[in-house]
Amino acid sequence: MRFQTDLVPATLQRRYKRFLADCVLEDGREVTAHCANPGSMMGLAEPGTRIWLEPNDDPKKKLKFGWRLVDHGNGHFTGVDTAVPNRALREALTSRAVPELAAYATVRPEVKYGQSSRIDFLLTEPGLPDAYVEVKSVTLSRQKGLAEFPDSVTARGAKHLAELAAMARDGHRAIMLYLVQRTDCDTVTLAKDIDPAYAAAFCDAASCGVDVIALGTNISVESVTVADRLQFRL
Repeated sequence: MRFQTDLVPATLQRRYKRFLADCVLEDGREVTAHCANPGSMMGLAEPGTRIWLEPNDDPKKKLKFGWRLVDHGNGHFTGVDTAVPNRALREALTSRAVPELAAYATVRPEVKYGQSSRIDFLLTEPGLPDAYVEVKSVTLSRQKGLAEFPDSVTARGAKHLAELAAMARDGHRAIMLYLVQRTDCDTVTLAKDIDPAYAAAFCDAASCGVDVIALGTNISVESVTVADRLQFRL
């Protein structure tokens, strides 16, 4: 998934009201960018952080910049836009670039299911059980090489796990897919201390037959693409 316009570097001044970020561009201009991330962004939103913004000239958008990346300064990036994983994963699923799901030819996003929910992707193929794929963007890392989910309490995430469990019990294939939007991690786990209820819901879902896939990403200032499978551990 390529960014629609060239990203520009900036320095973060503050993130506030969850979806707003005051930034300073390299030419000294102060701008407010849209932050498409409802989570806590723990460890990613410290004042002075080097970030990358995507400019836009859409007259319908009040804010002319969107915050896309955190630059860790050592060749590694973290993607902060929670809409990016689904866009990148859809490209990978459609091109059958995810080996565990490559048998499915039809990829449908945002299909209604469960209790007033929408599954991120419903995969279908004649002769195979339907595959319900829920995607979560992972950006938290509190230990070198280890990514964690979630970064804040997520009752919605626990609800999604319960609905995946119901699909598995009905004989469908149900997959919880963690897409790590960091290039500095090779292992994924649950942040049980942040949200014990989510961890409990995960264990319940796994006992019902919900599969877990963790994938990395290749991130640059030009694009975000799905990378190899990562280790998942409890």
